[in-house]
Amino acid sequence: DRFEYFLEFPKGSLLLRFTDTDMFKAKAVLGDKFPIMGSVPSTLLQIASPSEVDEYCRKLIMVCGKGGGYILRTDTDYIQDAKPENVKAMVDSVKKYRP
Repeated sequence: DRFEYFLEFPKGSLLLRFTDTDMFKAKAVLGDKFPIMGSVPSTLLQIASPSEVDEYCRKLIMVCGKGGGYILRTDTDYIQDAKPENVKAMVDSVKKYRP
């Protein structure tokens, strides 16, 4: 509900990193003006299956990556508890689905 405030900044002047937000709405509101990054939940990397991680990342990449300006990343710098196969699924999804 605060995305519109960022629109007051000049185009390309910010790189916006989001956690716990609706990335699809962020892309719709800000995607033509600023690059955005986020938000693969670290909990997804801890408890999901690799196929669930792949599908979640695919959706983010296909929607938020359309037209460029999207960086896929986790919601935290701390992913020590993530399943290695899920981190691999996230990395591989970028290679598979990058527009």
